[in-house]
Amino acid sequence: MTATVVDPTDVDLPSTKRRIPPIAGEVAAEFFGTLILVLFGVGVVAQVVAGGLGDHDSIAWAWGFGVTLGIYVAARVSGAHLNPAVTVALALFQGFSWRKVAPYIAAQTAGAFIAALLVRWNYSEALALVDPGHTIKSQSVFSTLPGNGLLPVSEFGALRDQIIGTAILVFLIFVITDARNSVEFANLTPLIIGLVVVGIGMAWGTDAGYAINPARDFGPRLASYLTGYGTAWRDQYGNFYFWVPIIGPLIGGVIGGAMYKFGIARFLPKPSKSDEPAQSR
Repeated sequence: MTATVVDPTDVDLPSTKRRIPPIAGEVAAEFFGTLILVLFGVGVVAQVVAGGLGDHDSIAWAWGFGVTLGIYVAARVSGAHLNPAVTVALALFQGFSWRKVAPYIAAQTAGAFIAALLVRWNYSEALALVDPGHTIKSQSVFSTLPGNGLLPVSEFGALRDQIIGTAILVFLIFVITDARNSVEFANLTPLIIGLVVVGIGMAWGTDAGYAINPARDFGPRLASYLTGYGTAWRDQYGNFYFWVPIIGPLIGGVIGGAMYKFGIARFLPKPSKSDEPAQSR
């Protein structure tokens, strides 16, 4: 690649290259980044539930690795949001374009959906063995439940949990990705954010399975419903539950973003000319 700047209108480029808008690349990056995230995350839960291999700690670590690798996939193209709650918080507090919010969320949800279909297909025999009726028993492979389907946690208890967990996530993402705050660690950003998710899983995984991401929950929930899980939209009490890991994270993301903007960012030094804008993860 040369360093010569060329007016693209003066070059006879293939029409497909001239017509692809930048948003297409960003949407593709969000799709594939979220796909990788969910392949690891839903895949490990399937392995634990259907195969009996691993435990809660392996689930937490695999979700963290999925986040780290998903960020590496998408960061340079889209900023690697991989989460509608992150996208909305960035639009509210860090100048992310509102016109890109819906395409990003659609891509994130589609990536999670396709990843869940792949996990469903790959683990179909094992899931059929442990839960032939595809019931609430193995529904947690794909989507979250209050109290992980076992503990006496209500829908509103789970909503509270999702608000708090996502507020923690978004607050720390803003902390880590602000160049004024941690520019010297920028190359470790994906790993550190992955470790944040591991920590949330280990500390906040009881009441609602720490979805903390509407796309991560809704995409796989839809995939499971379309492949035989008739109870996918409900919890163990028979109540509609799918809205909790959508609304809770969106509220929590706004709270976390506001906490950072008004509680930390306002007191940081102004960026120097040499500082590059932080990647919006």
